[in-house]
Amino acid sequence: MKKFALICLFATMAFGFANAQETEKKEVPANGAKITFTEMEHNYGTIMKGGNGDCEFSFKNEGNEPLILSNVKASCGCTTPSYTQKPVMPGETGTIKVHYNTNNVGGFSKTVTVTSNAVDNPRVVLRIKGNVKQDVASEEKPEMKSEEKKPAKNEPAELKPQPKVKPVLKTAEEKAVPAKVEKK
Repeated sequence: MKKFALICLFATMAFGFANAQETEKKEVPANGAKITFTEMEHNYGTIMKGGNGDCEFSFKNEGNEPLILSNVKASCGCTTPSYTQKPVMPGETGTIKVHYNTNNVGGFSKTVTVTSNAVDNPRVVLRIKGNVKQDVASEEKPEMKSEEKKPAKNEPAELKPQPKVKPVLKTAEEKAVPAKVEKK
């Protein structure tokens, strides 16, 4: 019992010392480019297959030096970003346009990583999400005509003449036994 109480005392003291120490706060330099986005996530909601998969993220340079985007990269090939290539001067805005391939049916959640010279946030992750729905007309497949029907997996495509099989010859013993004929 004494050991348990001693362990609890040490655990409480360790927890208290850990909370008492100040955590280092990252100071943002006063000078430099600073990036601020109007939104960090775009929700397309439900869109139809082949629909408009475009969206746009706007940002502003809140710093006192030009903001330069060095890289804008999507998390997969179904998402294509394009962005302001020239330096964004202090107080000015820029855009990142994102196109999602809406031929991919189903829910999606993708990211676009923006790398810049911003002193406050040099790496920003933007998100897009939504659900692409199959067009109702293409979901309903019309019945195929009989001449268009595809054969089943184990069914031959065309009936080809089968090779003739030679009959099995009976042995002398089988010939000697007369076949029984049933009377009706």
